[in-house]
Amino acid sequence: MANKKITGRDVDFAKWYTDVISASHLASYSNVKGCIILEPYGYEIWEKIQEVMNSMLKKSGHQNIAMPMLIPESLMKKEMELVEGFAPEVAWVTEGGESKLDERMCIRPTSETLFSDYYSGIVKSYRDLPIKYNQWCTVMRWEKETRPFLRGREFWWQEGHTIHETKEEAETETRFIMENVYKKLFYDYLAIPAITGLKTKKETFAGAEYTLTIEALMYNGVSLQSGTSHYFGQKFSKAYDIKYLNRDNKWEYVYQTSWGATTRMIGALIMVHSDDDGLVLPPMIAPIQTVIIPIGEEEKIKNLAEKYKEELESKNISVMIDYSQKSPGFKFAEAEVKGIPVRIEIGKRDLENGNITLVRRDTKEKITISKDADIKEEVEKLLKEIQDNLLARATKRRDEMTYEAKDLDEVKKIMDTNPGFIKADWCGDLECELKMKEIKGLKSRCILEHEKPLTGKCVVCSKPANSLVVWGIQY
Repeated sequence: MANKKITGRDVDFAKWYTDVISASHLASYSNVKGCIILEPYGYEIWEKIQEVMNSMLKKSGHQNIAMPMLIPESLMKKEMELVEGFAPEVAWVTEGGESKLDERMCIRPTSETLFSDYYSGIVKSYRDLPIKYNQWCTVMRWEKETRPFLRGREFWWQEGHTIHETKEEAETETRFIMENVYKKLFYDYLAIPAITGLKTKKETFAGAEYTLTIEALMYNGVSLQSGTSHYFGQKFSKAYDIKYLNRDNKWEYVYQTSWGATTRMIGALIMVHSDDDGLVLPPMIAPIQTVIIPIGEEEKIKNLAEKYKEELESKNISVMIDYSQKSPGFKFAEAEVKGIPVRIEIGKRDLENGNITLVRRDTKEKITISKDADIKEEVEKLLKEIQDNLLARATKRRDEMTYEAKDLDEVKKIMDTNPGFIKADWCGDLECELKMKEIKGLKSRCILEHEKPLTGKCVVCSKPANSLVVWGIQY
């Protein structure tokens, strides 16, 4: 039965989304417009994502660092392309205490300038390279329209900033992050079959030579840019004078990258997997993988619950026992709304028959097993099945909502009936890219670098096409 606090997903998707966030206590609105309160359960999910990404990044030689949140205006202006790109979204600090500042400070919208200034002072020789740093922090961008996790004025993210000796090394880094960190995180942990590719010039990050992106398709057919990796070449190193003595003892500018992913991933988790009863979380990212619900106060029920908890924890399965003074029905509903993958119900009547009940969150299936069964083996098996099922289910829906279009009439028909990803050829001209946007705000999501055009003719102008592009409406 659907949670009464949650609007039906197919009734009002936007209301359903915010209802799920509220009912599962992921986040609350604050009195600062566009800035949310990330509640403990939401932060626990973010911590799980951090844990996974930190492990990946440290294995590949990246280190965490912390930069200031304020950037002097003069420092920002050293790379004008970046300044112009972020100008409409920058928040400025003009006073300190009761005094006017001599120079405006912007609250970081991103930290390329800070890292570049820092690198210019510490790099001397090729022996200092590469430097691969990552920062976990919040940033501020003065968005006009905001929505929890998807678009906020302040949000949590990680931003990586690296410098390298050669163009080849920097480009390898740019692609490594996209394919071996972001894509792996989405497939193996979030169970989201996101696609990766190259941004068009129009959609390239301000100041970058090119941008790689990972794009996820939500349940309602809207796409979500979920992470980007940028190759800067020597643009910033020349602007900020980041030079090193190369192997021929000559001064040379470093090659630079940056990349980032945000709490928007939590929004993707909600909109890809969840249902009318609340969150559905993949076991690999769920803060609590199993909840044990004792039904009754009998000592033997409590003892069995504690025994199961100890055994599951020995296998590094995160587990909690719900001893709260609430009805069993309330506890079941609470476990569902929080998206806990597996629920173990231990009741007096079941125990008399020598059984307990396991419940899967993804399918609602109830499974009766012997109370003497190997609980570790049973739960481990279920967690893997749930993880695999969520990815398979999301992949099936993504594929069903991915279309091919050969001309604008086909594009319009798709957008009028079942929006989703649209694969269509493109000639590379900005005019044609903007023409697509006239159709319900369609934007290029990414160029599929390793796929050939469908017909060889641009979907807009019918001139020879050089790219196969995925188009979609976006959050």
